[in-house]
Formats: sequence, structure tokens, C-alpha cells
Amino acid sequence: MSIIQYRESVPFTQLRDEINRLFSTVGDADTSGATASWVPSVDINEYQDRFELSVDLPGVNPEMVEIELANGVLTLSGERRNEKAVDGKERSATRIERATGRFHRRFILPDSIDTEQIQATGRNGVLEISIPKQPKAQPRRIKVI
Repeated sequence: MSIIQYRESVPFTQLRDEINRLFSTVGDADTSGATASWVPSVDINEYQDRFELSVDLPGVNPEMVEIELANGVLTLSGERRNEKAVDGKERSATRIERATGRFHRRFILPDSIDTEQIQATGRNGVLEISIPKQPKAQPRRIKVI
């Protein structure tokens, strides 16, 4: 009797990861999959003075992404379109893994942010959104007269 190490094949690993990602976002308050064809991945980092969101949007022009802040909710939406044929020649896809269509993400922000200083930049297929925190009130000594 011999023991053989089990190795999961790559397609099954990718499928499992996608299914886990799909079910891990079900019920999240920050995403509205009902109106989206696909959901971009987002990393959120908190620093002492700000929050940073890094949104994966390869193939999406950053200027075409709609960013809106209303009632403490930051909303990102846009669309990734199919690539058009080059030189008018027809093409047939042999494999398509990148989702296309509308996307929509929502994030509930804390009251401690400075809404007037939010900045967004797009570079290398990643939309980076910097959300500064309001400066904390410093304690001060009051002199009795």
C-alpha cells in the first residue's frame, strides 16, 4: 500500500476560490450584486490618518468610473465593455474569463472621515481612493480666571 499526495488541479482550485468569494459576499451590506454583472475586488487599508481603497478595474477607464458619496455611503459604479475587433476583422473567443458589463460597489463610511478631502486616482488597472480621517480634537487646558 502506498500513499499518494493529493494535488487539486488548477481549474478546480480557481472554481473553488470563485465560489467561496461569491458566497462570502452574499449578504454584505457594502455590495449590491443585484444590479451588477460583476463585482470588482477591493482591498481596504486603514492608516492613522486615512482609509485607502484599492479597486481592481483592469480594462476600465478610471475617468468612466462614477464615484458618489451620499449619506455616509461611498458608491462606485461603471462598466467594463467587450473589446472590439481590431481592423474590422471578426474574432472568435476561445476562452473568456474576465467578466464584462456593469459593476456596482457600496461602502458605508464612518462618521470620522473628512468628506471634502476624498481623492481618487487610477493607475495600472487599479483605482485608488484615499479617504482622510478628520483630525481628532486635542484636549486643551482651560485656565480658571
